[in-house]
Amino acid sequence: MDWTKGWRESAWSELNQPWDVLVIGGGITGAGILRQCVRAGLKAALVEAADFASGTSSRSSKLVHGGMRYLKNAQVRVTLESVSEREYLLKQGRGLVNRLGFLYPCLEGDSMPGWVFGAGLAVYDLMAKQWSHRSYDTEDMRELCPLLTTPALRGGFRFFDAQTDDARLVLRLIREAVAGGGLALNYARVTALLKTQDGQVCGAVVRDASGESDREAEVRARVVVNAAGAWADQLRGQVGRTPRLRPLRGSHLVFSSSRVPLTRAVTFLHPRDGRPVFVLPWEGAVIYGTTDVDQGAHLPTDPAISAAEAEYLLEGIRFVFPGLDLTFADVIATFAGIRPVVNTGKANPSKESREHVIWEEDGLLTVSGGKLTTFRVMARDALKAARRRLGSLPFDPDAPVLDPLPLQAEALLAETRLPPAQCLRLLARYGVEAASAFCAEGEALESIPGTNYVWAELRQAARREAVVHLEDLLLRRVRLGLLIPNGGLDQMSRIRTLVQPELGWDDARWQAEEKSYAALWRTAYRLG
Repeated sequence: MDWTKGWRESAWSELNQPWDVLVIGGGITGAGILRQCVRAGLKAALVEAADFASGTSSRSSKLVHGGMRYLKNAQVRVTLESVSEREYLLKQGRGLVNRLGFLYPCLEGDSMPGWVFGAGLAVYDLMAKQWSHRSYDTEDMRELCPLLTTPALRGGFRFFDAQTDDARLVLRLIREAVAGGGLALNYARVTALLKTQDGQVCGAVVRDASGESDREAEVRARVVVNAAGAWADQLRGQVGRTPRLRPLRGSHLVFSSSRVPLTRAVTFLHPRDGRPVFVLPWEGAVIYGTTDVDQGAHLPTDPAISAAEAEYLLEGIRFVFPGLDLTFADVIATFAGIRPVVNTGKANPSKESREHVIWEEDGLLTVSGGKLTTFRVMARDALKAARRRLGSLPFDPDAPVLDPLPLQAEALLAETRLPPAQCLRLLARYGVEAASAFCAEGEALESIPGTNYVWAELRQAARREAVVHLEDLLLRRVRLGLLIPNGGLDQMSRIRTLVQPELGWDDARWQAEEKSYAALWRTAYRLG
């Protein structure tokens, strides 16, 4: 199935057939499970209530990392798994998962002595089987990062982790799964679970949530996987289980790179409470976060940063970079995500474990917890748990999780005369279609100011990437809603010219979508 015009009707017509596995949830966990199911030769479908990656998986900190702070909390297994997966994804996801240099400034008054952090880095490097960290004195740290003008600086360290575009990673996994024979449908909400006479879950009732129709389907499967992230307890409630998750909100501020000119990430301990926070360059802008606060029982689709979180973050960045004199007026966007963390009752939410869990309850297989970096491990463990119902699987746990980049397309893309790094970036996002999509684009290959994107990416996403609403395009396919002032609303005339013909929307539909997007951005992505 291809995601060109008419693909939704085709997908709905296929849903009624029996499946080996039905995955509920289109974030990184569900996408990874679908990809591994297809590789194992299973007949698998995925349904997502909103857009792919519209929950936590487009609102993460964009890091593929080992999690140094988990060592401090004695979560050694999480760190070891994460470091191993980071190295694996750097090799597999060339152009989409990229190594990122970090600086850690040791500050007067830090709750953790610098030598303890250095010892942690040594363990971190040993886990990765490479020695890449180094210590620096105060003068050298300021030379490496002139923005570090805080008088509290007392030397520091350099080390390496990695970053990605979280939503694009999800989309690539899903698209490759679909190309391999799987089915994935966004805006398809599960309204009820189907059960056998003895009460075992055997499928789900799925309703069209796109606003285009009220169609519904009964989808039956031998295994039903609950990969709904922070919303997983809602499905578990349908089999009579009590909540076991502790939804935690992590919020971020976004600055333009001209206002915070960083070439590498900086992570430090917040002066108020000693929590690690970080500032990192990403897609042409700079992201700063994150918080770790209880979300409570209300789980909105589009959470927003609170005033207290914004004050907390601004206090930290002003302390470390006092010369920038940053204010809330410098923030071009915000975003917040809700982490699905298993509740163990710890008073401090940051102390909760980031290990993933798998629960099988009356035939519903719930996969939750974990982190973006370890999605492959979570998918592998989910398939192991599914063997009880599916039998032995021809599944190679070492099989590549991402398809290799097409070398022929790489050569063709070079004809665009784009820089090699940009060609690799486009290949990693659009795969074999990249050459045909971008080689004849002409002036649309110009960069979108303030970002790493080219204008033609908007047209390609609208044409072939399952866009149902304007927010899908501007917040998850091409991340203008996070990266440029006013969420891209000032550029809407050019965006409309590029994408309206591809989406097939008449003027009334476009105006409604633009109004809806503007309201969403101002509510959930703008400060104040």
